[in-house]
Amino acid sequence: MSAELRQTVAIYAHALDELNVPALETVLTEDTTWTFTMPGKPTLGPVTGRVAVLDFIRAGHAARTGRVRHHLGNVVVTTTDAATAEARAYLLQTTNTGEHIQMVSTGVYTFGLRRSDGRWRIAELALALDNAL
Repeated sequence: MSAELRQTVAIYAHALDELNVPALETVLTEDTTWTFTMPGKPTLGPVTGRVAVLDFIRAGHAARTGRVRHHLGNVVVTTTDAATAEARAYLLQTTNTGEHIQMVSTGVYTFGLRRSDGRWRIAELALALDNAL
């Protein structure tokens, strides 16, 4: 079960960076919620519902310059029961403009996962960034 949960988190990160909406739809619950915190800034969110989250992601991609990568590491999974689990992962976010590679931020992701339609999906996502963007 742990490998399945880690795979869900990995699919999320790859799909987020590639703006692969069909893949994101497979890993997000219909009622997913996202919340972001940054030092010295008001909390962003929650952004509620798959449609709103996908719109949020699209807007973020439109505002980007360069290639952004979300590197997730040190993933720790805690299963609550057969239908719910939590995964925590460190974030290292980079941008590559073709001329320069820059570390943009670090932080901690917390994923609340729920088993739905025979697969694990992200029901809650909280990202606590270590720096303000």
